[in-house]
Amino acid sequence: MSAPRPLSGPFTPELLDACISCGFCLPACPTYALTGDETSSPRGRINLMRALQDGALPADDPTVGEESSFCLGCRACEPVCPAGVQYGALLEEWRDALWHGRRRPLRLRLLLWAVSARWRVRLLGLARRHARRRAGSGEPRADLMLGCLERALFPQVSRAAARLDERLAVTPAQGCCGALHAHNGELAEGRAMAERLGEELPGAIVTTSGGCAAHLASVLGPERVRELSQWLAGDPPPPVGRALRIGVQDSCHLRNGLGVAAEPRALVERVGELVEIPGAGDCCGAAGTYATLRPEDSRRVLAPKLEAIAALDLDVVVAVNPGCLRQLRQGLRRTGSRTRAMHLAELLADPPVT
Repeated sequence: MSAPRPLSGPFTPELLDACISCGFCLPACPTYALTGDETSSPRGRINLMRALQDGALPADDPTVGEESSFCLGCRACEPVCPAGVQYGALLEEWRDALWHGRRRPLRLRLLLWAVSARWRVRLLGLARRHARRRAGSGEPRADLMLGCLERALFPQVSRAAARLDERLAVTPAQGCCGALHAHNGELAEGRAMAERLGEELPGAIVTTSGGCAAHLASVLGPERVRELSQWLAGDPPPPVGRALRIGVQDSCHLRNGLGVAAEPRALVERVGELVEIPGAGDCCGAAGTYATLRPEDSRRVLAPKLEAIAALDLDVVVAVNPGCLRQLRQGLRRTGSRTRAMHLAELLADPPVT
């Protein structure tokens, strides 16, 4: 086995020094809620990062490896932090320094490989009939980002988004935005992939994935990137049918990274009765690759959310991120719930009737 990679100051000092260890982050952290363990909180993890930065802990320390993986990366600590700590950026630097070779699970390596080349991403959705048309004459126009795994798992989402707005152009020959890489130990590659996508889609970019929106905005700038609910916010409402009871599950990165939470709810209110789910802003446990790499912990995070949805007897729970959609659908199916999980684009394009 190869020797541990040396860690000589992997963190940006200004980011690391911003934490004042006040503890406001603890109640917001889902893994701290699960364990009650200080080490599994943002403050505790930042203390581990400082120990790595100073050389007090080696890179192969078991607690260091476990906590870098156990963290969901939901960034719920950021909005409540009085010091403005950019914890998401620190986590990316941590994994970038640590997750190499055998420290990166085989499933993760395969997943990153699958989406790292544009031709492989195109193959993922080749037979799945994602949206494929040019934009209409409406102005202003924008490019619809198809996503990587979304075009394979949920191609109906891009088709629905394209039906909602003819101003959206669709370019099938587009790659992955790099969010998965940036969040899983390949920070430079993740940024490079976002820049390449920005060249492939040179104008405004509209995405149906909250996590992709946050990553792209951090690289290309928020003025170029719009999550679907932001893009549609000023459009006239569609016809309203039966008053469905609809809840919204927030995308962590969209809410905590970009501050977008009101826009999806405003759109939901056009087609049904908005019912707030307790803890809607808390992570559902999908967290990018988290549900794949740590399925048991992912289900533990999801469990109270499923209980809250069941207590409300919702017709629909809406997601604005493909990972969240998959997580909710699987969880609702396991519990035998009558509640249907839908992406916001699907709900708006074709509201269900019962």
